[in-house]
Amino acid sequence: MFKKAVIIGFVVVVVAGVLFFAIDGAAKKEEGYKTVEVQKGSIVDKALAVGKIEPRMEIAVKSKIPGIVRRIFVDVGDRVEAGAPLFDIGPDPTPIELTEAKRDVEIKQVAYDNEKRELDRLKSLLEKNLVSEQLHDNQEAQCESSRLRLQLAREKLSLIESGKSNSGGRNIDNMIKSPISGTVLSRLVEEGDPVVPLTSFQAGTELMTLAKMDDLIFKGNVDEIDVGKLRADLPAEIEIGALSSQEKVTGVLVQISPKAHKEEGSTLFEVEIRIDDVGAVFLRAGYSANADVIITRKEDILLIPERLITTRDSMQYVEVQDSSLAITERQIETGLSDGINVEVVSGLEVGELVVERPPKEINVWD
Repeated sequence: MFKKAVIIGFVVVVVAGVLFFAIDGAAKKEEGYKTVEVQKGSIVDKALAVGKIEPRMEIAVKSKIPGIVRRIFVDVGDRVEAGAPLFDIGPDPTPIELTEAKRDVEIKQVAYDNEKRELDRLKSLLEKNLVSEQLHDNQEAQCESSRLRLQLAREKLSLIESGKSNSGGRNIDNMIKSPISGTVLSRLVEEGDPVVPLTSFQAGTELMTLAKMDDLIFKGNVDEIDVGKLRADLPAEIEIGALSSQEKVTGVLVQISPKAHKEEGSTLFEVEIRIDDVGAVFLRAGYSANADVIITRKEDILLIPERLITTRDSMQYVEVQDSSLAITERQIETGLSDGINVEVVSGLEVGELVVERPPKEINVWD
């Protein structure tokens, strides 16, 4: 009997101990809150644009005469001035083209000689009053027309043979010159490559791309959620993916596309940011970048983490701990938020302690 009583007493002690530690642990867990001090700081409402750095002016260099690339004067990365030589294009006519051009000159020469002889004959007859002035004038016009056709045939032959010609006082040669002052971004041909000319019927061979690297812009996309808050002339901070996060450039939003486009299921709007200050950063065309367009910025305001706020009936509340460690609930009014911190307009003072409760555990019973 005594032995049974001892066993029962031992079981009671064990159960009591387990209950004590469970209750004590729960109580401590309940009291395991933290406090966050209300501080002054700054907050920024911004919209993110994802895109890349591009030159405002980028042009493709093409040839207006056919042939092959005989010489290249510049390379990728070189700085060139307007009018500087880029390529020497050598004519490369087929035997048929060259023969036809020569025969065309001969035919036009014979036609002109005949018209000229006829004009000289009518001129002598006109001096003797044997023909009318109208007949003489008509022949003079035909002779001039024949001369122009001969001149055109000669210019074509000159272009085919040497790549150079003079038409109407304008010199045409096989030297491709830079249309702008800028930097060579890419070279798409090598010496010996064939060149198709730019005409009204064909795009022609792209030889090189040039751009003004001292006039760069950021082009990117903004989500439709943020685009309604944007307007021209908003400042922007641009972070270049290939550079250090401390190396940022600044700019100004200058254009927002009026039409959206779809990309991977998202509705996006294209924006353009003029880059104003690059500091010591050297920018290259094509750098991927993220731009923060600053919509609103507030300095020296009261801030608390937005996660500490409880909302009930459209009212916002926080728990505040006073100097006696007592915790009371207080209604507050908030302002600007960046998704992490929020501005406190009224209800709190700097230095007060706001309670942060531990997250509630959710037990799922099968």
